Amino acid sequence: MHHLTPEQAVEHLNWRYAVKAFDPDRRIPDATWSALEQALVLAPSSFGLQPWKFLVIENRNLREQLRAASWNQSQVVDADRYVVFAALRTTTDDDVDRYINRQCEVRGTDPDALKGYRDVIAGFLVKGWAANDLFGWNARQAYIALGQFMTAAAMMGVDTCPMEGIDMHGYDELLGLKGTRYATLCACAAGYRSADDKYATAAKVRFPADEVIERR
Repeated sequence: MHHLTPEQAVEHLNWRYAVKAFDPDRRIPDATWSALEQALVLAPSSFGLQPWKFLVIENRNLREQLRAASWNQSQVVDADRYVVFAALRTTTDDDVDRYINRQCEVRGTDPDALKGYRDVIAGFLVKGWAANDLFGWNARQAYIALGQFMTAAAMMGVDTCPMEGIDMHGYDELLGLKGTRYATLCACAAGYRSADDKYATAAKVRFPADEVIERR
């Protein structure tokens, strides 16, 4: 397998920024977009439970409605692709069983052999540190997927803009999530930067490495 060099990886990460203005006429190639969807599917999560759903918004009218629920930010409609990240409001024994059954299906494992593992996960949901805020725990998993999505995009030269400046409840209404087990967390626009976006060439503002990385 071919890997990026350390220099190439850092170059891609420096190239990435939160795009303010997308080129509305540029499209992400189908193969590239398919790889980005796979980046979402392959994202890691605690215990592997995958307590999320990724809504790819293709309907243009719906995109316009979501823009209105996003303080009228243009990225919602100008980016080629728009993904809404939703997480389970809570996690239950049924969710654990669904995951265990999927693991058995993929790996050809006997469910009885995973009973101990299944009970550990179920016990954590009831007694673990996350038990008092399972939605918050699930949300943290979904943000891992967001990070992987943006990093994968940068490695393929696709621009992104993560978006929390949205009306989550408004999104839930528009996307039919109200009353379901899922709730909107954030969104991410993906496409290609506009030549007019002045932020594309602005220096990246970060604290020095020795201030944010400690060695003990």
